[in-house]
Amino acid sequence: MDEIQLNTLYVVTEGAYLHREGQAILIQIDGNVAARLPMHMIDSIACFGRVMVSPQLMEACAEGQIPLNFMSAAGRLLARIDTPGSGGVRLKRAQFRRADDMLFRMAFTRAVVAGKVQNARGNLLRTARDLPDDRAADAEALRSAATYLANGLLQLEQADSLEQMRGLEGDAARLYFENFARMTPGAPTELQFSKRTRRPPLDPINALLSLFYSILTHDCTAALACAGLDPSVGFFHEERPGRPSLALDLMEEFRAFLVDRFVITLVNRRQVGADDFITRPGGAVELKDAARKRLIAAYQERKQEKRIHPYLNQEAPLGRFPVLQARILARNIRGDIDHYVPVVFK
Repeated sequence: MDEIQLNTLYVVTEGAYLHREGQAILIQIDGNVAARLPMHMIDSIACFGRVMVSPQLMEACAEGQIPLNFMSAAGRLLARIDTPGSGGVRLKRAQFRRADDMLFRMAFTRAVVAGKVQNARGNLLRTARDLPDDRAADAEALRSAATYLANGLLQLEQADSLEQMRGLEGDAARLYFENFARMTPGAPTELQFSKRTRRPPLDPINALLSLFYSILTHDCTAALACAGLDPSVGFFHEERPGRPSLALDLMEEFRAFLVDRFVITLVNRRQVGADDFITRPGGAVELKDAARKRLIAAYQERKQEKRIHPYLNQEAPLGRFPVLQARILARNIRGDIDHYVPVVFK
């Protein structure tokens, strides 16, 4: 079954066909109508694997400013249909000017990296508190890693170049993933994490991380487009053809809390097992279709949890936080506020 929650439609059934009928989106599977959804309810669409979309629906999505993304079955972004966005040309011109402003880029990068590192520390410290007494050594290692990341935040404040900030972010990520296995003490042997691998992921935990990072990239891309920003022109990540650099910037502060914590919970609660995965020729590990549908639905439920946004002081579902952050970034780019403020979850 395909999922629609928080206005994002994820189509994960191989061979599904999406087309337009009046003001509705029809999803057909094997020639049968599986779902009929009003277009005004949809903010974005992500298609996984061999999913077909009619030209008429593509046109309607462009006219309705509904981002449409095509992903591989494993969740890698393959292509997207851009929409004009709501911010107009003036906001985009301001964004492009900011991309050439090194002082702005450094201030933004400092904020983004600080948010990412603080949320990573939160995962380490939370697990350290929750570990049983017989895992005292692991708890101490997690607290030690969190202290190292805290010291890195002090160095970040003194960094005077993008390269230095990227180096500090890389060091923090390396140490964080070196301790990732300590945060999944409930993992069976087949799901033990050793190191971060991607393109392709070489074990089940990396397959989960890659899939949900890709979904998060989609959500951030859609949020930026809806805020009137160009997802391709970033400030922290270097620009490359076909790379949604600004979406990658925006997602950094959400990785640890939205995706990593979700994956940690799945593993520790035994909600995913070795039989949910398949190994492709060459060693790439992917979720099986049924497991992918089930876990995407669980992730969507996670996104419905409500939290108080620490900067805006308003309650919102977690799935809306990228939209709120994209709007804060747009205000920063226009000069309405002096600094970009990342979300740090408690």
